[in-house]
This record gives sequence, structure tokens and C-alpha cells, in this order.
Amino acid sequence: MKRTICLLSALLLLLMPACRQSGGDPEGDPTPEATASAVPEAPEPTAEPTQAPAFYEPLTGLPSEEDASGLRPVAVMLNNLKNALPQQGNSQADIIYEVLAEGGITRMLGVYQHPERVGRIGSVRSARQYYWELAQGHDAVYIHAGASPEFYSTKSRLGLFTVDGVNGAYSYAGAGMFWRDRSRIPGHYYDFEHSLLTSGEAITAMLEKEGKTAHTSGYQYEMAFVDDGTPAGGQSAVTVTVPFSNYKSGVFRYDPATKLYAVEEYGEAYIDGNDNTQVAVTNLLVLQAVCTVVDDAGRITVNLTSGSGWFACGGQIVPITWKKGGADSQLRYYGADGSPLTLGRGKSYVCIIPTSRSITAE
Repeated sequence: MKRTICLLSALLLLLMPACRQSGGDPEGDPTPEATASAVPEAPEPTAEPTQAPAFYEPLTGLPSEEDASGLRPVAVMLNNLKNALPQQGNSQADIIYEVLAEGGITRMLGVYQHPERVGRIGSVRSARQYYWELAQGHDAVYIHAGASPEFYSTKSRLGLFTVDGVNGAYSYAGAGMFWRDRSRIPGHYYDFEHSLLTSGEAITAMLEKEGKTAHTSGYQYEMAFVDDGTPAGGQSAVTVTVPFSNYKSGVFRYDPATKLYAVEEYGEAYIDGNDNTQVAVTNLLVLQAVCTVVDDAGRITVNLTSGSGWFACGGQIVPITWKKGGADSQLRYYGADGSPLTLGRGKSYVCIIPTSRSITAE
């Protein structure tokens, strides 16, 4: 028995140097290579699949938790005279249309998908036929304060429903839809005609009272949006200047950090008097249209049938064409190859200028 144990011990002593020569640690611990091979590698982390938003906002293409496609928006006429500024609630409009009114001045039409989210809106000014046609393209409830003779004639002839702060059921203070505040912005005192306001709360109550919360049967706003709407093959458009007249030009400056165009007019930021926010948009569309003076007051008509223009997004600009047709039809935009234009997700600013005017982009 002792001889067997001695032989086994001798064999073990002979084997030990061989183990050391094969790379074993002299202290008896496994080498790093042996340790690594003994522990399985952790699997590469896998990214969670991105879940698509449940819904998208119809006017902006932004993600939404609710389906607003069947909700009727409102379109509000906004005063843009220098001595009526700042406007209020303008920064919260999903789409702003700016068009000449008369004598070289412009007005805006703010289109709101969710007026209940907006505070004060104004100052509200009078209607024009072509602004109403723009509102009709969205199946929107049109809100204004007075109107041109042309539009009042159209309204009477067609029996239109609009919300008028000067004539009709909602023009009285007791209706709760409009009110005047000549000190509506601290530090300012406004002329009477620049003092008429409404609010998101008042508009929402009116829509519910009139049963106008839902779109007309069969209506659908047909506009495509993508996360990055930068047009392919465009030219640089960091600053775009849009001349409406000798009196008024708009300036749009692209900010790469926000990917938005900040708006300026009259040499200053175009702001919302509710919170001093500068209006900024994802999409800038400039449409050339035939504008014709129709009376001694300098009022005009705007032919919204079709035309050419430009589209800027992501700091790039391209030429486009557009068409609308009838008063109830939507504005539709097309690229140079004739394919429907796709906008970036976000708010849009649409400038409609005379065919005699052209923009500059740099």
C-alpha cells in the first residue's frame, strides 16, 4: 500500500512542471484566458421596438393620444396692423395664412384644431371672401368681426354659418363670445377697432352650443407628413424674405437647433402677446396668386384656383405648384415632378402674395 502511494506521489511530482509549462498560474489560480472562457458573455442589449403613436394630429401630423380627425377646427381672422400688435393666441395656431387685405396691409387667418387649449385670441377683424375660402378648405368654423360687402353678399346668398363679432347673434356682449379690452396687453392702449377679443373657452362653448364640433360628413383633410420634411435637391434657405407689398414683408429665419423658422415682421419678432412667445413653424409655404383691386377702399380679390410658389423646411427651399379650385376644396401642393408635397411634422405658415412679387432666400 505504501509503495502504491509513493508511486502515485512520484507521478504527481513529475506532472506538476508540465502543468506550469502549459500556462498554469504558479499560485494555482486560473489564467485570465481560462476565466474568460469559463464565464459566458452577456448578450448584446436589444433596442425596444418603437411603438407608433396611436394617432396623428390632422393639421400638423404630430403624434397625439386622441383621434382628432373627426373634429372640426376653427379659423379666426387676426388683425395685423402695426398699431394693433401684438396679436394674441397666434403662436398656438396649427396653420397661419397671411394674405393682403387692402392698401398693402395683411391679415392672418389662424386655424386651430384644439381651440380649447388656447387662451385669449385676437384682435379679431373683418372677413374677406378668400379668407373664408381658405377656412372652407379645412371645413372650419369661420370667426370674424364684420366683413367686406362681397363676403356679406356671399354669406346671405348661400345662407352660411359664420361667427361674427359685429353683426348677428354672437355680436352682443351677453352672448359671451366676444368682448372688447382696449388695455388687453399691459403697457398698451388700443383704438376701439383693435380691441375685440375671443378665447378658446368661448369658442369651445359656441361649438358645443351650435353642434359644430364634428366635421361635415365625408370630410377628410388630406395632407401627408414625415418626421423630416426637408425637401430633396433644395437650395439653402436660412433666411427667407416674403414681400406682400411695399408696406409689409415677412422674414423667416431658420434655427438648426429647433429645426423651426422663427417669424419676424416690421423689423421685429412676430410674437404672441399672451406670453411673448415668438411664432415659429416647421413648414413655410409661399403661394403666388392673382390679386385684383375691386373697390375704392383698396379691397382685393384673390384667385385661389392654382399657381406656383415655394416650400421651405429644414433650411432648404424648392419651387412648387399648388391648386385649390372651388371654395370648398382643399389647398394641394405639388413638387416640381408633379407629385404631392409632403410636409414636416409641425405647424405651417402659408403666405399668399401677388404674382408680381418674388421671395429671396439665402
